[in-house]
Amino acid sequence: MIKRVSVLLLLLAVGAIFATLLAGYEADPELNLTARYYADRTAADIGAANIVTAIVVTYRGLDTLGEVTVLFLSAAILGLVLAQGRKREQARRERVPAGELLTTGTRILAPLIMLLGVHVFVNGHLTPGGGFQGGAIVASGVLLLLLADPVKHFAHGLIAAVESLAGIFYVAIGLLGLLLAGGFLDNRFLPTGELGALFSAGAIPLIYSLIGLKVGAEFSAILADLSDTEEL
Repeated sequence: MIKRVSVLLLLLAVGAIFATLLAGYEADPELNLTARYYADRTAADIGAANIVTAIVVTYRGLDTLGEVTVLFLSAAILGLVLAQGRKREQARRERVPAGELLTTGTRILAPLIMLLGVHVFVNGHLTPGGGFQGGAIVASGVLLLLLADPVKHFAHGLIAAVESLAGIFYVAIGLLGLLLAGGFLDNRFLPTGELGALFSAGAIPLIYSLIGLKVGAEFSAILADLSDTEEL
């Protein structure tokens, strides 16, 4: 009872904080100097039709590198903790086999889901989406495979190799931007092409593809570790 009351009080306190912030919120009548520059100059400077993408992987590329690093550390720590838990002897539980509908549906949908994820991060410079969203979609395909076949074992070494190589090439592209263009992760060391074309925005399609692979591999590693733990 005390625990429930404590949780309720905590929720009320958080709700009061957000209510206060909402009550005092006033929208700016116009964009500030930085936001105005982004709105007016991003498409022309970077060559990407999706301005959000251009900001995330160029102007604020170091932030994005930090975000993927945090995700990598989370996946690594979770894998380490679960590995320690797997060392303990536990009774194996009988698993209920997946139904025919789920198994058949997985064979049809999983490739399509992963293809959609690849499409999202390859076209991140043109349409809403990008590396994080595409990587999460790819990982949802992996989750579907695990649900359809709970005893399936994924090659952890392959997942780790994809994650590591994507991170290395991501940093390498950033350094190429520093050496050949205007700064770290500057996409303009490759031709920016025609605005709105698939092969445009310089190195941004490569950057987002690497982010998508890295995020997808990290989420897949987490799901695979959780699945292995459930087998104990």
